[in-house]
Amino acid sequence: MQASSTILRNNSIRNIAIIAHVDHGKTTLVDHLLRQSGTFRENQVVATRVMDSNDLEREKGITIMAKNAAITWNGTKINILDTPGHSDFGGEVERVLSMVDGVLLLVDAAEGPLPQTRFVLKKALEMGLTPIVVINKIDRSDARADEVLDEVMQLFINLEADYEQLNFPVIYAIAKQGIAKRSLEEESDSLTPLFETVVATIPPPPADPDQPFQMIIAALDWNDYVGRIAVGRIHRGKVKVGDQVALMRPDGAIENSKITKLYVFEGNQRKEVENAVAGDLIALSGFENVHIGDTIADAANPEALPYVNIDEPTLAMNFMVNNSPFAGREGKFVTTPKLRERLYRETRTNVALRVADTDQPDNFKVSGRGELQLAILIETMRREGYEFAVSKPEVLFKRDENGKLQEPMEHVIVDVSQAQIGTVIELLGRRKAEMLNMTPSGDMVRAEFIVPARGLIGFRTEFLTSTRGEGIIHHTFHGYDAHKGEFATRTRGSLISMEAGPSTAYALEMVQERGVLFLGPGVEIYEGMVVGENSREDDMVVNPCRTKHLTNMRASGSDGSVKLDTPRQLSLEQYIEFISDDELLEITPQNIRIRKRFLSANDRARMKKRAALAAEEA
Repeated sequence: MQASSTILRNNSIRNIAIIAHVDHGKTTLVDHLLRQSGTFRENQVVATRVMDSNDLEREKGITIMAKNAAITWNGTKINILDTPGHSDFGGEVERVLSMVDGVLLLVDAAEGPLPQTRFVLKKALEMGLTPIVVINKIDRSDARADEVLDEVMQLFINLEADYEQLNFPVIYAIAKQGIAKRSLEEESDSLTPLFETVVATIPPPPADPDQPFQMIIAALDWNDYVGRIAVGRIHRGKVKVGDQVALMRPDGAIENSKITKLYVFEGNQRKEVENAVAGDLIALSGFENVHIGDTIADAANPEALPYVNIDEPTLAMNFMVNNSPFAGREGKFVTTPKLRERLYRETRTNVALRVADTDQPDNFKVSGRGELQLAILIETMRREGYEFAVSKPEVLFKRDENGKLQEPMEHVIVDVSQAQIGTVIELLGRRKAEMLNMTPSGDMVRAEFIVPARGLIGFRTEFLTSTRGEGIIHHTFHGYDAHKGEFATRTRGSLISMEAGPSTAYALEMVQERGVLFLGPGVEIYEGMVVGENSREDDMVVNPCRTKHLTNMRASGSDGSVKLDTPRQLSLEQYIEFISDDELLEITPQNIRIRKRFLSANDRARMKKRAALAAEEA
C-alpha cells in the first residue's frame, strides 16, 4: 500500500476498462494482452476473441455483455473490463465504469472517432477516469493516424475534459498482430509499451484495508452450484469467506448474510480464494436476492455507496403470449407466467432494460436502448425455447416543463460515395433529419445528422439498398428535442394470405408478380399471415395456397414448368424493421412469422373504419 495525497492506494493493482466504437478492435486487443502476459500455456489452444463467450456474440462478431479478465505484468495485477461498442448496449459500459480508475480509448486509425466513441468517452470523463488513447489498425491502407489523433484531441476539448485528462498518453497499435508502439516510427513486436503505459499512467485504486468492508455490485452472474454471484470492486476494507455482511438496497432495506464463496479474476477465469483486499475486483456468493446497484458492507458498519445513474430507455416493444392459429406447436415455454418470469429475470442483470405490466395480463411493455438490444433479447429467449409475439418498436416520448411533447433524437454518421450522398440526404430529409456537417475525403463523403429515433426504425435496410450495400451508418443517442411532426417510414404494403394450408408453387408464381415473397412452396400458412412485401403502398390480400384443378384434358403448352424467384430471407432485425403498426412478429424456436393483429380481413376492415371515425371525432 502507498499513501498518495493522504489517500491510501493499493499499488499492486490497476483497474482499466477498454472502451471504443463497435468493431474498433477491443476484444482482439484483450486476446493479445492475455496471450502476452503469460495467461495461457504456450501449447494451449485458445479461440480468437476469447472474451466473446456467448454464442450470439460469436455469430454477430460483436460484444454484448461487459466481461472481466485479469493479467499480471511484472508483479502488477491489471484487471481488464472488455465492454460492448454498440450504442444499444451503452448501459453495460455505464455499469462497469464504476469499477475502474482509467480507460483505454481505442480509435480506428482510418474511421476516427464515431458516435459511440463520443458517448463512452463522455461517461468516462464525467466520472474523472484517467484516459490512455490507443490508435488501432495503423496497418490499414487508408490509415490516417495523425489526423485521427487531432480529431480525438478535438473530441476531448468538446467534451470539456480537464487539463490532466487532456494530457493523455498515445499508443499506436495493430491489435490483430499484438503490436503496440509509442510513435509511428518506433520498432516493436509486442504490447510491452502498452503494458508499461498502463502501469505508469493509470492510478492505483484507493484502498484503505483498515476501514470497514464496503463494495457496490456492478454485475451479476449465476452458477448452478452456488447460485447468484455478485461482481464488484472492494472500495475499502478487506473481506474473507465466512464474514457476516449486510446487503443494502437503494430503497434503504438491509438484509444480513454470510459470504460462502469468494473469487478473484485470473486470465478470463475466476479463481476461488479465501480473502481479498480493497482495490481488487471480486465475485462473491451468499446472497439469493441481489441486484445491480446494491451495496455489500460490513454488518457492524453498514454504509451505502452511491450508484452511477444509467440513462433511460428510448425504445419500447410489447411482448405478448402468442395467440396465432399455430400457437403452442413449437415452443417449450408458451404461457403468461413463464413469459413474465423470464422478462423480469432479464432486468436483474440488464440494467438498461425496463419491463412493465400493461392493462392486458398477457402483454408486457419492454423498454430498451435500441432495436439491436431488444432483438438480442428476443433471439436469446427464442433459443431458450420461448414462444411469444412482439409488436413494432415505438419510441418513448416525454414532456418538458412547459408540457411540450419531446422525442428522442439520434446522432447519425454516414460514410458513402459522392455519387450516393444525394440519395441518402433525400431519404433522411423525408424522416425530418437535420444535417450538421459534411466532409469529403477522396471519393467518399462523411455526413453527420440529427435524426428523430423513430425515423431510424426500418431505415437501415432502405439505406443499404439505396447505397448498394456500400454505405456505412453509425448512430447513438443524442438527447430529447421538440417533436418533429408526422412522417411516413414504410413505403410498401404487405401481401397477406386469405387462406390456411400449405403454400403451393402454382399459387406463388402468380403472387410473386405482386411483390417480393418471404417464403417458398410447402410452407404451412394461416389466414392473416404476411407472405411477402407488396410492390405498392397498400396491403394486398392474396391466396398462396391455391392448387391447380386437374382435368382429363391435356393441352400442349399449358403444363409448363413453374418458375419461382428466390424468396427474401430476412434476419430477426430486418423482420423487426419491416413490421408495421397493425402487425405482430410471431417468435418460436423454429420459425419467425409476420402476421396481422387481426387475422380476418373483415375484422381488419372494421377496425380501420373505427380508427377513421375516431380520427374524425378528434
